[in-house]
Amino acid sequence: MAFNRDVFITRVRTAAIFVAVMALGLLTGRWPFLLLFTVIHFGCWHEYQQLMGRIFPGYRDITPFHRIGVMLAGWCMMLYATTEHWSIGSLSISSLAFWMGLILLFVLPMIEILFTRNLDLKNILISMGGLAYISLSLALMIHIRSGELGMMADAFALPLLIIASIWINDTMAYIVGSLIGRTPLSPVSPKKTWEGTIGGIILSVAALSLFGYFSGATWYHYLFISLIAAVAGSYGDLFESRLKRLAGVKDSGHFMPGHGGFLDRFDSLLFAIPAVWLYAFFFM
Repeated sequence: MAFNRDVFITRVRTAAIFVAVMALGLLTGRWPFLLLFTVIHFGCWHEYQQLMGRIFPGYRDITPFHRIGVMLAGWCMMLYATTEHWSIGSLSISSLAFWMGLILLFVLPMIEILFTRNLDLKNILISMGGLAYISLSLALMIHIRSGELGMMADAFALPLLIIASIWINDTMAYIVGSLIGRTPLSPVSPKKTWEGTIGGIILSVAALSLFGYFSGATWYHYLFISLIAAVAGSYGDLFESRLKRLAGVKDSGHFMPGHGGFLDRFDSLLFAIPAVWLYAFFFM
């Protein structure tokens, strides 16, 4: 894979904006964080539905109630994960989300039957897949940020560490693969190489482990979390590449120059979050 300077500069600029926006969401409070991931959630869902419509033509025919309702149901999962740490006065966002989700659970199937007189099991399973792939993952990120798992630095550091692991891995994999990559990683993503993938993971783990050590943190958590995030993120990237190949498209969207759409940018994050959440739940 030849090194393309213009493409690299575009990717770096976009990645820098991405990191800045994510860091802003993390460091300025819980509400900006929730708003940021709400935008990511709906952006990913829009592109997921577009891809599924290309892969399964019957999914294009779902009603607007189904299309929007499943997004709202997923958003309720995210809001429910806020626990008691997000509230408006005495109103708990988590409790409100629980009742909203419960209403959607009963109302959506009834509306679907009334308008289509048929419940297509395949379309329901596709939407349920989106809830697991997108909404559950982002809900776990919100749960991490809530501090319920009692993790480091008042739940600031772990989301930032996940994002940094993925960004460094992605950038270093592109550089290493461009310079010395020779062995294709997978037919699903022919431009990626084993050299780039392994190099990206090693450099990501090394950089963040050293940061954890010199910052006085528990460095081995930084080592394992960066390793888990980088490896799981690589699988997430391949998974989304497979979806795009099945859909016959190059990018899931055009939201971020040099990186494509929401799913192109956050595909790694969607796989990394649950993996890191499990590590944090059991070992931190």
